[in-house]
Amino acid sequence: MHDARTLIDMGDDAVRRLARRGFDLDLRALESLHSRRNRSIHSVDDLRAESKRLASEVQSAARAGEEISKLKERAREVKDQIRQFETERDDVQAQLRELLLSIPNIPDDRAPDGDSGDFAVEIRKVGTPPVFAFEARDHVELGETMGILDFARATKLSGPRFRVARGAGAAMERAISAFLLDLHTRRHGYVEHSVPYLVTPKTMTGTGQLPKFEQDLFRTGVADRDLFLIPTAEVPLTNLYADEMIPARDLPIAVTAHTPCFRSEAGSYGRDTRGLIRQHQFDKVEMVRICEANNAQAELDALVGHAETCLQELGLAYRVVVLAAGDLGFAAQLTYDLEVWFPSQNTYREISSVSDFGTFQSRRANIRTRGTDKKVTLAATLNGSGLPIGRTMAALMEQGQQADGSILLPEALVPYLGARRISPSGELE
Repeated sequence: MHDARTLIDMGDDAVRRLARRGFDLDLRALESLHSRRNRSIHSVDDLRAESKRLASEVQSAARAGEEISKLKERAREVKDQIRQFETERDDVQAQLRELLLSIPNIPDDRAPDGDSGDFAVEIRKVGTPPVFAFEARDHVELGETMGILDFARATKLSGPRFRVARGAGAAMERAISAFLLDLHTRRHGYVEHSVPYLVTPKTMTGTGQLPKFEQDLFRTGVADRDLFLIPTAEVPLTNLYADEMIPARDLPIAVTAHTPCFRSEAGSYGRDTRGLIRQHQFDKVEMVRICEANNAQAELDALVGHAETCLQELGLAYRVVVLAAGDLGFAAQLTYDLEVWFPSQNTYREISSVSDFGTFQSRRANIRTRGTDKKVTLAATLNGSGLPIGRTMAALMEQGQQADGSILLPEALVPYLGARRISPSGELE
């Protein structure tokens, strides 16, 4: 969320920069609402001052035995005017807030021009994609042949775009989760949290999911409770600090959680719906960092490094790209994507997005920090996937497949699985 005055002061530069991400900022509408809001606030303040003065005059006149009917009549008129201007103020304030909530974050100048993944700029490649002497199979075929993934029974239970993992598949998911949490807590300094999976509309608004992406969320209502299923642990982890003042000495904050994630994917239109790539329910380990705004770049670099370490430890070939301005998430000002190699598709696919939100989310969620100079400022928030369990499992299966139909597992998972491979029949051995 933006400060209206800041956008107005930026003027045409705000219009130009937001146009890079395909958003048409109506600066005149913003200026009009902002001016109307300010006028109504001043009118209410002036009338309240007059009302207070009239009350004092009525008391003084009454004590002096003077005529007070005209003063009382004016006092009633002022109170009516106060109610009128308060209604106008609240209405304009709501309109201004609605407009501000619809405006995405301003892209960082380092984000290249473009409106899709085709315009992402590659930063580096790490690892060598495996080359097979046989035709690579995708993770769906591998998992169903081995009997460790069952999409048909998942569809029977819940409809399309769900999965059931069994045997070595379920154990592999559990092992990946435990490995990632241990890595982030023991080596990267994150504090693990167990958080609610159902959150309030206010919580969703704090990180930018509402009102923009309501159609992509799963909503549930019980009696008088209006709650949403979380699309990512970023939502509860960031909002842990909503409406709080964090002393600068306690920053940066680094938190992580393993949660299920729920997304309707209303706008996906059939893309990537095969297998574990884009599901309505999936598990993910998330990383969130909160810092002073002037330290955000260093924190972003740290986050990217932590996500890369996950892939390196698992022996997965990947690349890092910086997203184009028009392909950024609503709340992000700069995003690096980590894309892992999928042999069956002969291409890199996104497995982790690491984003700097600047003060965009903290303004919405009211996350502030106080420095040693006692100055209060908005904190900066950042988050990154570290990693999604399903996509990680899919990449491990595809990159680790062998000619005999088995899957070779990375050394990093051996302590969690007690095995180095999954046999063609789906057994850990």
